[in-house]
Amino acid sequence: MDTNELERERGITILAKNASVSYEGIRINIIDTPGHADFGGEVERVMNMADGCLLLVDAVDGPMPQTTYVLRQALKQNVTPMVVINKIDRPEARAAEVVDMVQDLFLEVATNADQLDFPVLYASARDGYATTSLNEPGLNMQPLFEAILNSVPPPTGDSCAPLQMLVAALDYDSYLGQVAVGRITNGTLRLRDHVALLGRNAEPTSHVVERIFVFRGMERVEVSESHAGDIVAITGPEGVSIGDTIASLENPQALPSIDINEPTVRMTFGVSTSPFMGIEGEHCTSRQLYARLMRELRTNVSLRVETTSSPDVFVVSGRGELHLSILVETMRRKGDTFIDPGTKVYAGMIVGSNSRGDDIEINVCKEKKLTNMRSSTADITKRLKSTVKMSLEEALAFTADDEFVEVTPKNLRLRKMELSSVDRKRKRRDGARARD
Repeated sequence: MDTNELERERGITILAKNASVSYEGIRINIIDTPGHADFGGEVERVMNMADGCLLLVDAVDGPMPQTTYVLRQALKQNVTPMVVINKIDRPEARAAEVVDMVQDLFLEVATNADQLDFPVLYASARDGYATTSLNEPGLNMQPLFEAILNSVPPPTGDSCAPLQMLVAALDYDSYLGQVAVGRITNGTLRLRDHVALLGRNAEPTSHVVERIFVFRGMERVEVSESHAGDIVAITGPEGVSIGDTIASLENPQALPSIDINEPTVRMTFGVSTSPFMGIEGEHCTSRQLYARLMRELRTNVSLRVETTSSPDVFVVSGRGELHLSILVETMRRKGDTFIDPGTKVYAGMIVGSNSRGDDIEINVCKEKKLTNMRSSTADITKRLKSTVKMSLEEALAFTADDEFVEVTPKNLRLRKMELSSVDRKRKRRDGARARD
């Protein structure tokens, strides 16, 4: 598998290589790693793509210094170990003695007791056979494949989950450009998918998957989609670095339509849904348009979003039950109310909105004296016509930076972060001083 010119010249593996074989209908991905500590970074990166490791030891030379390093890195990643004693066909082979040396090596570097229980196979790569016992002649590589299926756990990823892929290696093609190699941990990757590239120190960026390659034998084969557990090479994302994560991008489909006696206009966007929260209740109502948002969540990506401030509100200054007089004579005249008469309230709770230009604190414990000029029934009728009932999305869109949405199994309330009026004023004063 060593195709690099420097590798052929020095007779060692420098770059990790990918391959795969199919046995009993099961795809077994193979990663050939360097064995020298000089290329330790390459070993650590590609080990993230593996569930198990085959420690290949020469039946004549035994464990080499680099063998200790590679095994230690593998066991740190908690991969399932197997041992293959190779070149048992050589006259000077000392397989039994080498097995004892390997066991001593495991005792030295193992991180837990389970790693000391590993299968041992004996093989001749030149002659193409493996066996589980030196007393049984090998016929083919079937014992090795059986041992892999019995020892190495299958991938644990979920193909139906949002896409996650860790970039473990990079390649470059003069025609295709940069190639990112990694294992799909979760989800399904499809051609022309919009994905997010998450670097360690940069903002997420959006890209389109142009080519997907999987490994069949020692060749790369182009496919239209690949699933959790597959090791793939993809093109499309630019500026990829080893250690970056490729994830599915939140791809909401916003479908606003305007009916003006013409065919419906439909627009589809691949953007974050955060700025659109509340658009159906606020913008569509104010502009007398019909709009419907349909979203498809691909992943959760943190994006910086600039939002506008919420309208000014009525804030409860005391505790008690919300009475009809305040609702009708104060709140309804200057804005909207969010709760019904008789609702229990608390200090700092938001009970309505106003267009005055600042927040208004109200004492809800004042009760209007009823006269013959107006009955309580008339007040109730007048009040109920203006009650605004918000959905959770609308409430989240409504709130300002100093406000919360309080959700319980039975109620949805708006409130100030600081419930005390004194604390709110002090915080505003301190903020103004800090800006000055």
